[in-house]
Amino acid sequence: MKNIMLMAAIILGCLGTSEIKAQDNDGKTGNPNFSKMDVSPMDVALFRNQEEEAVARVLYSRPQRRDREVFGKLVPFGEVWRTGANEATELTLYKDMMVGNETIKAGTYTLYTIPEENEWTVILNKSTNVWGAYDYHVEQDMARIKVPVRRAQTSIESLSMAFEPSEEGAKLLIGWDDRYVEVPFKDPGM
Repeated sequence: MKNIMLMAAIILGCLGTSEIKAQDNDGKTGNPNFSKMDVSPMDVALFRNQEEEAVARVLYSRPQRRDREVFGKLVPFGEVWRTGANEATELTLYKDMMVGNETIKAGTYTLYTIPEENEWTVILNKSTNVWGAYDYHVEQDMARIKVPVRRAQTSIESLSMAFEPSEEGAKLLIGWDDRYVEVPFKDPGM
């Protein structure tokens, strides 16, 4: 009987210990060590054609306005901008598309912009996996297009991007604060 009681105590002791170790991932609270929410979280915008095939995708970080003056201050006029926060914004084309007068092959590119008061220069650059605009090199540009700045009817708190279908392909809308731009992507077969 003593042996059975001793064996039961050992088994219960082992079970209790392994349960505590399984819950004690950070050595203190029993919770995993997940990072805190980024103040400029990543987001994605995806465009599908009428056949539901993916055509283009944008990965970007969404900085918040937080009562700051955005264009001309936080984002200086006349300087290359990563078009978001953290890593530079990436555009993936799943099929060849025209941007301005340039046909851009399917692939992944960095999307930079140069904001000005009345127009932005939108740049597709072949360098990828870059942080910020610190490693921007003009000789890596694949296409540049100037687009007019439009005034938003309501304030846009977080940098936002979305695709809209157009007769010739799609428009990428990039908006923040009180303004936005439309970047046309045309199907070269149209």
